[in-house]
Amino acid sequence: MTKTMKYKPKIMKEKICMITGANSGIGKATAIELAHLGATLILVCRSQIRAEKSINEIKKKTGNESIDLILADLSSQREIHNLVSEFKSRYNKLHVLINNAGVNLSKRIMTIDGIEATFAVNYLSQYILCNLLFNTLKNSAPARIINVASSYQAKAINFEDLNGEKHYKQMKAYMQSKLAVVLFTYEFARRIRESGVSVNCLHPGIIKTNIVRNFRPFVKYFYPLIGLFMKSPKRGAKTSVYLASNPEVDGITGQYFKRRKKAKSVKISYDVALAEQLWDVSVQLTNVDLKNN
Repeated sequence: MTKTMKYKPKIMKEKICMITGANSGIGKATAIELAHLGATLILVCRSQIRAEKSINEIKKKTGNESIDLILADLSSQREIHNLVSEFKSRYNKLHVLINNAGVNLSKRIMTIDGIEATFAVNYLSQYILCNLLFNTLKNSAPARIINVASSYQAKAINFEDLNGEKHYKQMKAYMQSKLAVVLFTYEFARRIRESGVSVNCLHPGIIKTNIVRNFRPFVKYFYPLIGLFMKSPKRGAKTSVYLASNPEVDGITGQYFKRRKKAKSVKISYDVALAEQLWDVSVQLTNVDLKNN
C-alpha cells in the first residue's frame, strides 16, 4: 500500500486510464500513484524524450509495465483528433480520463487554429477530449472524467475578446480558462446524466511545478523563494488520484473538489445560461459537439 492510499492496492488493475500532461508535475505524480494501484496508463505528452524518461522512471518505481504513450500537442485541434484516433486504434475501453495538461502564459500566443493558447490548452482540449471519448467511456461504464481546474477562477468570461486581442493579462487569461473548465464540467455532467460516466473537477492546490517556465523573468527569479510555500506535485496529485480510484466517489458527478472533499466554486460557475453559452461557443470554435459523436 502506498502512503497516499488508505484502500486496497491494485484496485485499478482492470482499469485503463488516460492522463494528459503526464510527463512532469502533477500529471506525472498522478501517473505514479495510479501505476502503484495497477492501472493501465496512456500518457499523453508533447515531448517524446521527456515522456520516455518519465515512463521508465514510473515503471522502475512501481513495477507496472502497462504504460503506453501517445504524443500530442494539445494546442492543436488536429493533433487532439489524431490522439483520439490513435487511442481508439489501440484500445476499445477507457475507464478514467484525467484532463491534467495546462499552461499559464506570460505572453499572448495564438495556436495554429487561431485561438489564444491558454484558453485552447486549458479548456478547449478538455472540451474536445471529453466529447470525442465519451462513447468509449460510456461503453466502459462505470467510468470517470476528472478535469483539473483551479481555485483561481474568473468572475466572468469575455466572449467578445476570448483571444485577448484588446487586452491580454496572464492571470486574467488563466483564470478565465479555469472558470471555463468548471462551467464545462457542470454542463457536461448535466448532458450525460445517467450514462454511467461521472465528471468532476478539482483544485490541486498551489503546487511547485515547471509551469513557471512560462512566467516573466522577475517571477522566475523569486520562484525558488515562493516555491518554499508551495506543495509538492505528489501532494497536488492526491485529489486527482482520489477521484480516479476511490470507491467513495462512485456515482458522484458534476462536483468541484478541494483536498479530496466537495467544495464550492465561484458563484458564476453555477450559471446554467452561461454554461450553455460557453458550450455553444465551444462548438463554434471546435466543430465538435456531443450529439455528433
